[in-house]
Amino acid sequence: MAFTSFNFLLFAAICVAVYYLVPVRYRWVELLFASYAFYLLSSPRTFVFVLLTTAITFAGGLYIGGCNEKHREYMELHKADMSREEKKAAKASSQSRKRKMVALILILDFGVLAVLKYFRYYLQAAGVFDTGELLIPLGISFYTFQSAAYIFDLYRNKIEPDRNIAKFALFTAFFPQIIQGPISRHDQLAHQLYEGHRFNYENLTYGAQLILWGFFKKLIIADRVAILCDQVFDNYGDYTGGAVFVALLFYTIQIYADFSGGIDIARGVARCMGIDMTHNFMRPYFAHSLSEFWNRWHISLSHWCRDYIFYPVAMSKFFGKLGKDLRNVFGDRIGKLFPVIIAQYCTFITIGLWHGAEFKYIAYGLYNGTIIVLGLLLEPVLKSAVEKLHINVDAKAWKLFQIIRTFFIVVCGRIFPKAASFGVAISMFFSMFRPNAGVPFGETIMSLGLTHTDFVIILVCCIIWFIVSLIQEREMRIDGGDGNTGFRHMLADRPLPVRWIILIIGFAMVLGLGIYGPGYDAAAFIYRGF
Repeated sequence: MAFTSFNFLLFAAICVAVYYLVPVRYRWVELLFASYAFYLLSSPRTFVFVLLTTAITFAGGLYIGGCNEKHREYMELHKADMSREEKKAAKASSQSRKRKMVALILILDFGVLAVLKYFRYYLQAAGVFDTGELLIPLGISFYTFQSAAYIFDLYRNKIEPDRNIAKFALFTAFFPQIIQGPISRHDQLAHQLYEGHRFNYENLTYGAQLILWGFFKKLIIADRVAILCDQVFDNYGDYTGGAVFVALLFYTIQIYADFSGGIDIARGVARCMGIDMTHNFMRPYFAHSLSEFWNRWHISLSHWCRDYIFYPVAMSKFFGKLGKDLRNVFGDRIGKLFPVIIAQYCTFITIGLWHGAEFKYIAYGLYNGTIIVLGLLLEPVLKSAVEKLHINVDAKAWKLFQIIRTFFIVVCGRIFPKAASFGVAISMFFSMFRPNAGVPFGETIMSLGLTHTDFVIILVCCIIWFIVSLIQEREMRIDGGDGNTGFRHMLADRPLPVRWIILIIGFAMVLGLGIYGPGYDAAAFIYRGF
């Protein structure tokens, strides 16, 4: 059931209406029924895998929570009579039991993910047997990573375990986020799902605005741009030079409009019921560096990798000791940076693998990780060059240069996940530097499936999107926070007739300019398969 389908809108409307008709204390039950109904309607043949991950994680969570509770009780009873060594031994014993359970849960949960999403690719590529009939469960990466975060947080004693399996099942399979996230944390989302919310007109209007904004980006921009992108990438041997670069530039627009549009729809449906899901984007193309870009892009995944991969690796005793040993060989600075460099590569290889099993996705992770690592290694050289050139780092021109430079780096990297394979990605990249023999650039662009009208629509809608983003970015710079409410507050301050005119125009644009028609699949969100 696609977010952009009439069936989903009807389903969501019924869900919201029933939610407010059910007594507050039982509203989480309605959400659970709705979430399971959505999954059964969307992917019935893989529903058992959601149940399996839920059961494994819930049972393991109870065990880890029990270890935490027993340790607390034991320490309260005996800490006055215990020596420092005995306290360390008691903690180490509890940690050891928890680590074994964490390892078992991760092997089981990620084992299912690996078999269904990764091993099938390698077995089929090796010609062992055809795995074409093996379906990938809807949203498996999202709910697996979310379940893993729950287990990690329990291990660190940051949260208390769920003791009601039905409530935990809702946290795992909450339907607005199951298709493409965000990857929510238990302490941020769970209580909102369980407690029930009373009707609030502001939540309903803001949710509806988010849904409309998501449709605007997905149906008008992303799906129109996709026509040109698919034409070039599906027939990559026919295009070189500017056509490939334009397709890559347009894909950079497409994936942002597509992914953020889907997230806006998901967050909008949840907000209609008073549930505030975490933001997943913070205007990433305004980033001044690639590191900042990843703090603004797919934030829930970036923060998951930061908290559960980067920090544990960078702060581990093993890599810390190895870094100290390397100081004698490469110097103090490299030795200090070594754990950070290893952590960066571990993080971005994970991000690459999260997208898929093929080497092109690993290359995508290595591309981003290597650029960030080079930035760390060359930081003194770059800083010295800036000083020698007397560049004012606070000047708007310099900041604009940083944004453009970062955007160009991001655009180039997009070729890896979009191309058919790693080899094709490399071939297409170098083809950008070869002109189309005898074919004028303008004629080439106009043969890629879009009309003059389409290009005008894309330009106008991107300008609207850019203005909204500027307003949000300005709010973030002035007031702090994420800035994602800036335009909403500005709209709320306008007179009622003005607000309605803006919303009606937006609705009319989606209906009139959205890409529809026979043979078109609006369900094909880029991140739906993850």
